[in-house]
Amino acid sequence: MPALERSGGAGMSTPGPQFERAVRRAQADGRVPAISVALHRADREPWVCTVGASGNPDHPLGVHSRFRIGSVTKTFTAVLVMQARDDGLLDLDQPISAYLDVPAHGDATIRRLLSHTAGFQREPHGDVWDTLLAPDTGRLLAELDRAERVLPNARRYHYSNLGPAVLGHLVAELRGGTWAEILADRILAPLGLTRTTVPAPPEAVVGYLVDTYSDAARPEPPVDLAGVGPAAQLWSTAGDMATWAAFLTSPEIVDPDAKVLAAATVDEMRWPLTTTDETLWAAGFGLGLILAPEGKRITHVGHDGAMPGFLAGVYGRRGGDGNPGALGCAVLGSSGTAGEINDLVHELLRLAVDLDPAEIRTWRPAPPAPAAFRSVLGRWWGEGTEFVFAWHDGQLQARAVDAPASRPPAVFEPLDGQPDVLRTASGREVGELLRLTRDDTGAVTRMHWATYRFTRRQEAFDGGWASDGPE
Repeated sequence: MPALERSGGAGMSTPGPQFERAVRRAQADGRVPAISVALHRADREPWVCTVGASGNPDHPLGVHSRFRIGSVTKTFTAVLVMQARDDGLLDLDQPISAYLDVPAHGDATIRRLLSHTAGFQREPHGDVWDTLLAPDTGRLLAELDRAERVLPNARRYHYSNLGPAVLGHLVAELRGGTWAEILADRILAPLGLTRTTVPAPPEAVVGYLVDTYSDAARPEPPVDLAGVGPAAQLWSTAGDMATWAAFLTSPEIVDPDAKVLAAATVDEMRWPLTTTDETLWAAGFGLGLILAPEGKRITHVGHDGAMPGFLAGVYGRRGGDGNPGALGCAVLGSSGTAGEINDLVHELLRLAVDLDPAEIRTWRPAPPAPAAFRSVLGRWWGEGTEFVFAWHDGQLQARAVDAPASRPPAVFEPLDGQPDVLRTASGREVGELLRLTRDDTGAVTRMHWATYRFTRRQEAFDGGWASDGPE
C-alpha cells in the first residue's frame, strides 16, 4: 500500500489538531486501510479528513473517494416511506398487504417494519452471504413465504435487512418507478447529494478484511445486493453523509423549504419506539433511525453500516450546550472489522461541542407579550406544583419551577377562532389544551391545562387554599 495520505479540501475549515489526531488514532488502532471523515455544522464550513490509501490505483484517497455505507441506506428508505405517508399514499399502521401483493407475512405493519419490531428474519431466504448472490426484487417478494417470522409481531426488537428491503419495493410500487429512481429524484437531487449512488462508482475505494494476527489485508469481493438494495446498497462520500446526518438532526436548517421532508415528520422519526437491549437501554430505534442517548438530554441520531470490507457511522447530534445546529458527522472506513470506525463518529460529535462550541448569541430586547396574554405571565399553581408562565421567542411557554434548565419548556399555540384556548405544541403535556378563564376586566384568573386547574395560589383539589390548613 502507498504511504499514509490525508486531505482537508479547498475552502474547508480546520476544527483543530485534536480532531485530526482522533481520526489518525482510530485509523492506526483499528488498522483501517482507508478512512474518510467529515463534519458538518451550521456555523462552519464543512471539514473532511482522509487517512490511508484507497487501494484504487486510478483514484487515490481524497475527499471524493467513495465507500459502501451499508445499512445507512435504510435511513434513506425510511425517509422515502415517510414521504409516501405524508403524501397520503400509505398509512404506517396498515399491513404491507394493503399495498403490496406478498405470499406471506402480509400482516406486518409498516411502522413495525421501520422499527424492526415485526419479527422478520434477518436476511432474505437463502444463504446470501455464502453465495454473494442476492435475490432480485421479484424473487425477494415471491419467496417471503420461505422466510420466517422469528418473533411474534410487536414482541421486541429484532434487526432485519429483509424488512426495509420490502419497504423499499413498497415505495417503488406506490410511486411507479424503481427504488433507485425514486431515491435519486426525491432525496439525492433535492439535497445535493451528488456523490451518493447505487452502483459502484469509479472513485470507489477497495474494502478489506484485515487479518487479526498479522498486518495482511485481503480485498473483499464486491457484492451487488439487487433486491435487498433498499437495506444496504449505497456508496457515498463522508461529505455527503455528514450532510445527510445534519438533515436527520436539523431538517429545518438543511432543508428549510421541506423539499425532502417536513421537520415535524423527521421529528416523528426520531421518537423512540423500542430499545435495542431491554437490560441496558443504551440505544433505541425510531422510524428507521438509531437513537443513541448521550445524557443531559443529548441524543445522537443516525445509523451504522456494514458491508464486506466496509464500516460506516453516520450520526447527528441533538441538544446540549454549544451545539450549533445541523451538527452531523460521518466516518467511513475500508475495513469490515474495525469497531473504532463506529466509535469515532460519536467521539467527534462530542469534540465538536467541547472544543469548538457554537458562539453564544447576544440577548436583545423583543416586543412584549400580546395584551391578551400579559395577565397569564408569572407564577401559577397546578396539582400542588408551582409553574412559571412566560413569553419568549414570540410564544407562551411554561415550566415547573423546580425543572432543570436543560428541560425544554412547554410551548403553546393559539387555536384559530378560540382566543382563550391554546394547544400545547411541545414539551410537557404536548397535544393537550390550555383553557383561560377571565374576569370582568379581561384578566386571566384561572387556567385549565390538560383539564387540571391552575390558580395563582396553591389550592387543594377541593378548592381550599393550602395555607389555610385543615378546617
